[in-house]
Amino acid sequence: SLLEDNPFPRNLLPLTEKDTAKMSSAEEFKAAGNAALKEKNYSLAIENYTKAINADGSNHVYFSNRSAAYLSKGDAHNALEDAKSCIALNPEFAKGYSRKGAALHSLKRFNDAISAYEEGLAKFPADAGLKKGLEEVQRDKNGGGGGAAGGAPGGLFGPEMMAQMAMDPRMRKYLNDPDIMGKIQMVQKNPNLLPTIMQDPKMMEMLGMMMGQNPEEDSAPSPAPAPTPAPAKKEPEPEPEPMEEDWSNLPPEEREQKEKEKAAKEKKEEGNELYKKKEFEKAIAAYDEAISIDPTNMTFLSNKAAVYFTQKKWDECIDECMKAFEVGKENKAPFEDRGKALTRCAKAYYKKGDIEKAIEMCNTAQLESYSKDTQRLLKTYELEKKKRDTMAYQDDAKAEEAKQKGNEFFRAQEWPKAVEQYEEAVKRAPKNAAIRNNLSAALCKIMDFNGAKREVEKALELDPKYVKAWARKGDIESVMKEFHKATDSYKKGLELEPDNPACKEGLRKVTQQINYGRQNMTKEQKEEQAARAMADPEIQAILQDPVVQQTLRDFGENPTAAQQAMNDPVMRAKIEKLVVAGVVETR
Repeated sequence: SLLEDNPFPRNLLPLTEKDTAKMSSAEEFKAAGNAALKEKNYSLAIENYTKAINADGSNHVYFSNRSAAYLSKGDAHNALEDAKSCIALNPEFAKGYSRKGAALHSLKRFNDAISAYEEGLAKFPADAGLKKGLEEVQRDKNGGGGGAAGGAPGGLFGPEMMAQMAMDPRMRKYLNDPDIMGKIQMVQKNPNLLPTIMQDPKMMEMLGMMMGQNPEEDSAPSPAPAPTPAPAKKEPEPEPEPMEEDWSNLPPEEREQKEKEKAAKEKKEEGNELYKKKEFEKAIAAYDEAISIDPTNMTFLSNKAAVYFTQKKWDECIDECMKAFEVGKENKAPFEDRGKALTRCAKAYYKKGDIEKAIEMCNTAQLESYSKDTQRLLKTYELEKKKRDTMAYQDDAKAEEAKQKGNEFFRAQEWPKAVEQYEEAVKRAPKNAAIRNNLSAALCKIMDFNGAKREVEKALELDPKYVKAWARKGDIESVMKEFHKATDSYKKGLELEPDNPACKEGLRKVTQQINYGRQNMTKEQKEEQAARAMADPEIQAILQDPVVQQTLRDFGENPTAAQQAMNDPVMRAKIEKLVVAGVVETR
C-alpha cells in the first residue's frame, strides 16, 4: 500500500541504534532516573540515565539529565562531559548550554562558564535559565557570594522545607512570628546571612525541633556515671503495683471526666487483646463500649475500623474511618492520627475496587499530615489506575477504524491529521506493529524524525522480522546522518529478505553517501557527524578496544601489521563501522 512505501526521498536517511537501542526501554530508564533524581538518589539516577544512553545514545535529553544528576552528586567533571555530549547531539537545545555553564561554574572556571552561557544566549536570547545562570556566575566571579543553596528546592528554608513546616503543628508558633518569618526571608534571599541569623535563640530552637530534638532537654550531655561494682545476686523482688492517681481533690466534673477516660482506655486495651486473639466480634463489642464511654476519642473508632479491615468488611471499615476522621477533626486530634485514618480508608476503597476514591483519600490524607508511606501508596495507585485506563481503552476494531482514517488522510497528504489518527490507533492497539510503522511514516512527513524512529523501533520490538520496518528505520537513520546505523538496519532487513528492493536501494544509496558524500562535506559538517557517532555507546565500545586502538596506530606506523589485522572479519567489521560513522577517515 502507499503507506508502506518510503515516505520521503531515498537520498535522505535517518538515525538510531539497531535492536540494542529500544526507545521504549530507554524512555523507561529515563523515567526511572527522573524519579530517583526527585528522591535525591543521585547514584541510582545516574545508573538509570546511563542505561537509557546505552539503549539510545542519540537522545540529547538523556545526556542533559545525567549531567544534572552528576552535578547534584558533586561530580562536576562528568557533568561537564555530558553537557558537551548533549550540545554535540543537539546544538539547538537551550538547556545543554545551561548544563555546561552550571558544571563550569561548579568547577570555578568562571570565564569558561560565562562563555558557555553567552554562547547559549546568542542562540536563545530570551531563555530565563541561561540569563539566571549568567547572573549567578558573574556575581560569584566578582566575589558576590557562594551560591543560592538556601533558596533552592529542598535547601534550607526552600519550598519543600517550608511546606513540611506548614504541615507540622509544632511549627505554627514560629511561622506566626513576624520576626522569625522576616529572618527566614533574609536567609532565603542571602544564604550568607545564616550564621548571623542563627545567633537568635528562637531560630536555634526551631531548627532543633525540626531535626528531632526536644527543646525541653538540656543541650549539654550529662556526665557518664562512674562504674559501680556488680551487686550481689539476689532473688528478684515483685514489681510494685502502679500507683493510682489521686483525683479526690479535683472538681466533680473533672474527676468524672478522668474516670470516664480511664474506663474507656481499659475497654480499648481489652479490645486490643481480643483482636490479637482474633476474636473479632468481641473486640468490636469492647471498642463499642469504649466509644460509648468516651465518644470524643477517635482512636477507638480507628481500632474498630482496623478490625473490619482484617475481616474484609470494606464498607464498614470505610464508615468507621470517616467517623474517626470527623471525631478527630471536631476534637482537635493530632493531624497524624487523622491522616492515618484516611489512609486506611484509602486502602479499604482500593480493596473494594474503587481506585479513584482510594486516590482521592490518599490525597486528602496527605493534606492532613504528609507521610512517605502514604505517598508511595498514592503513586502505586496512580500507576495502577493509568494501566487500567490504558487497558480499558484498547479495542482492536476501533484501532482498525482509526488506522483506515489515517490512511485516507495520508493519501490526501494531510500529514498532521494522519498522525492524529495513527496515534489514536496506537492507543487502541499498542501491540500492532503495522500501525506503528504507518505512524512512523506520517511522522517523517512532518519532519519529526526522533518520533518516527521511536515508533519504528517499537514496531521492530513487536515484530523483529518486519522487513519494511527495517527499511524505514534505515531511511530515518540516514536522514539523521548516522550512516553506520543505517547500514546495519538495511543489512538486517536483507538477512530476512535478500531481494527486498527497499533495503537494497537504501543500502546502495547510503554506501554512495559514505563513499562520496564526505568529499563534499565542510570541516564543520564532518566534525558534527563524528560528534554524533562518538555519542553512540557502540562506537565508544569499539574505540575503547585496545586491539582496535593498536590497529588504528598501525595504519600510520606499521601498515603491514594493520593489513594483517584487517584479515580478521571481526576487526574488519569494527574498522569499517568507524569509517562509516565518520570517526575514522580514509585517504
